[in-house]
Order: sequence, then structure tokens, then C-alpha cells
Amino acid sequence: MDPRIREHAQTIVDHSTQVEAGDKVVVAAPPVADDLVTALNELLGERGAYVVNTNNNPRFMRAYLRNSEQDEFETPEHLLALFEEADVLIRVRAETNATEQSDISPETNAAWKRAYKPVQAEALSKRWCLTQYPAPGSAQLASMSTEAYENFVYDAVSLDWEAQEALQAEMVEILNDADEVRIKSGDETDVTMSIEGNTAINDKGMHNLPGGEVFTAPVKDSVEGEVYFDLPLYRQGREVSGVRVTFEDGEVVDYSAEGNEEVLDGVFNTDDGARFLGELGIGMNRSIDRFTYNMLFDEKMGDTVHMAVGAAYPETVGDENEVNESAEHVDMIVDMSEDSVIEVDGEVVQRNGTFVFEDDF
Repeated sequence: MDPRIREHAQTIVDHSTQVEAGDKVVVAAPPVADDLVTALNELLGERGAYVVNTNNNPRFMRAYLRNSEQDEFETPEHLLALFEEADVLIRVRAETNATEQSDISPETNAAWKRAYKPVQAEALSKRWCLTQYPAPGSAQLASMSTEAYENFVYDAVSLDWEAQEALQAEMVEILNDADEVRIKSGDETDVTMSIEGNTAINDKGMHNLPGGEVFTAPVKDSVEGEVYFDLPLYRQGREVSGVRVTFEDGEVVDYSAEGNEEVLDGVFNTDDGARFLGELGIGMNRSIDRFTYNMLFDEKMGDTVHMAVGAAYPETVGDENEVNESAEHVDMIVDMSEDSVIEVDGEVVQRNGTFVFEDDF
């Protein structure tokens, strides 16, 4: 076994989820990630944890959803019961075929998201970690050789997380004292939002591995302006490119996409909350230096900002503000490396990807 796999497992168990003796742990991963799952189970056994392994294979979900022929689904109470009993949830992404679920209709996906929402809420209440195993399908999607993709993944997950936390703390301090954020990029993105009373979170590789962002929630009805998400996203096995969104009083009132716009139709029609922003995130992980069609990595890239329509993380929302609720949480990215600024309360805090607290600002 590649020793970096055991190092990856060690980071998940010790840093990200801090497993202790007696913890009840659920590990969900597809078969292609068996080496990482094996390493995780070795460590979980040594810690005295109790583990349940589940096969998170996208082929199985495709087979189910393609043949269900339902407009609405019931919440899977048996899965909810498993998560209710768990202390720690570890989910591993690894693709053998990144387009496996591309022939499931957006309407069916939206119906399943609505039914799954209570399960997702329960999962997010635990000590959880989402990470990536460098499978060949993931490498192919990123247009990389398997070896190059392995190096990319392991470099990103094995950062000095204490040093990364210290860097990001500078941005956390700026946002936690702020009332309004403005994002400007090129001629097509100019959007403002209030974050007054909300909390910025320092993502240091705990829930997401790799980490490397600072994120918060906008005040629900405060978002105004237009955004051109110039980097594509991969959603439901389809590339959605050239997304343009217009916000008024916080709500998406107009949108378009240059490719696979029907995926957005399904997202925005999932529920009322899917048309409001739940997250503003600022990428700060400079070890992630290329776009790979994998949001777990892409949203952390330095020189980027991402905004997620749908559910807000409750820990980012102050007591006086409304938590946006939705079965969706869809991140989309703006490249901030050129002709771009982030303003906080009228002051420029990032210009063309460089932060005010960096030497070359």
C-alpha cells in the first residue's frame, strides 16, 4: 500500500474526526477506494471504535433512481436511524466513471434530494469528514494521469494544517468584523451582500479534507447584483458551464447557463430555499493550483470565490438572522485572479487574488 494512503487515513482519524475509543463510526466509500477504507479500519480498530462500512457506489444509486419512476420519495428512515446512532461519519469520494449518473433526470434528482434532506441534516450534526481517494476516473475527469492526480490529491490533503489555519485566521478576523461584502470581477460580476451578525468559519481540513477556505453565510434577503460563474461545475454527471445569475432581495430572479442549463432548472426548482445563497466562500489553499472538475478541491483554490445556492451551515448564521434551509447546496466558482476585487465595508481586501495581509498586495 502507498504509504501516503495510511498518512491520509491518519489525518482523517486524528485531525479531521478525532476518533476516540467507543465511538460509533460509519465509513461510506465505493470499492475503488478499498485501500483507504482498509487503512481507516486498521486505525479505527486500534482506537477501539466500532465501525460500519457501507458501499457508496454511484452505480447502485443510478440503478435505483432510473427505475423508481417516482416524482417524490419517502425519507429513507433506516439510513436515518444508522446516522442517528453514529458519532462519526466518514465519506470517501472516488470515481471510476464520473458520468455514471448523467442519465438521471434533474427532476428525479431534485425529488431524491428533498427526501434525503433529513438524513443530510442528521449527518451534518455529527463529527463528519468528506474526502477524496485518487481513483482513475477522478484523474480522467481532471485530464491528469493517475500518478499525477495521486500526487495532486496527497499534496492537498497533507498540508501543515496549523499553518494553513493561521493564514486563514487573517481573513476570518476581517469578515467577523464586517457588515457588507462586495465581489467584483470583470464586466459581468458585481454583487453585494450583508454578512452582519454572521460568523466566518476557518476551514482547516476538518469537515472537508482538503480544507483551505474561509466561509460564511450572507443575510438571506441581502444579496443584490449579478454573478458570472466563469469556472464550470460538474453536477449529476454533467458539466454545467457559463452560469449567469441575477439576485434581487436575496433571491435568484434570473439565470442561464451556456451548457446543461436543465441541471440548474432542477436545482432551482428543488424547493424555495434553493433560490437563495447559503454560503460565501473564499478559497485560500494555494497547494490546489489547478482546476479539476471536483468541487471538494476547486472551491478551495487560491484566487477564487465561491457562492452556494441552497442550505446555509447553521454555525455560520447569527441568532438574529434566518438560516436558509434547502435540500440543495450547490457551489459555483468565480475566478478572481484578474480584474477582480473583494471589498469589505468599502475597503479592498483582495485584489486579483492577493490578500491585503500578503506581502505582494
